[in-house]
Amino acid sequence: MPDRPRTPESGHGAMIAHGLVFLRPAEREDLPRFVAWLSDVRTSRTLALRSPLSLAMEQGWFERVVERQGSEIWHFVICRLADGRPVGAIDLHDIDLTNGSAGLGIVIGDPADTGQGYGSDALRALLGFGFGELRLERIWLDVYDFNERARHVYERVGFVHEGTLRRAMFRGGVFHDVHRMSVLRDEWVAASDRTGG
Repeated sequence: MPDRPRTPESGHGAMIAHGLVFLRPAEREDLPRFVAWLSDVRTSRTLALRSPLSLAMEQGWFERVVERQGSEIWHFVICRLADGRPVGAIDLHDIDLTNGSAGLGIVIGDPADTGQGYGSDALRALLGFGFGELRLERIWLDVYDFNERARHVYERVGFVHEGTLRRAMFRGGVFHDVHRMSVLRDEWVAASDRTGG
């Protein structure tokens, strides 16, 4: 099947968008792309992956996401507004509506697409969704100590360092610290008012 760009319908804005990107649910046709992204060590080294993924494994993951979408998880593909090309994925997980909390995960798939602003815009889009539509109070994420570039992006978007899980992750023969960061609803609203969105 040819890879066709997927964009919001002509004449209509994307439901979840910011800056250069919009977010859409994953489709089965995205799975080979996900496997290629996650099989690249340049991408997977900053994720919790331990080994390569097969298409069959990713199909099983996709079925579980479809069942849980909108209740336990909100998973989206990050696409460029200019042409609909997928550049990554982002999600809210560990959703606790009682306490108004959720975790956030993000990946820009192709290293060539990093540093283009797609990640920052996707974070802003998903935070707007989480705080605006889901009425969350706190959104958190974890970042490994060797991923300083991502930590700076998270700080620029409004996340603050909450604490460090010392030597909590083993990667490449070495234990690494994991930094927990979060942003609260009122912090997000204040930052959005200052930056105009």
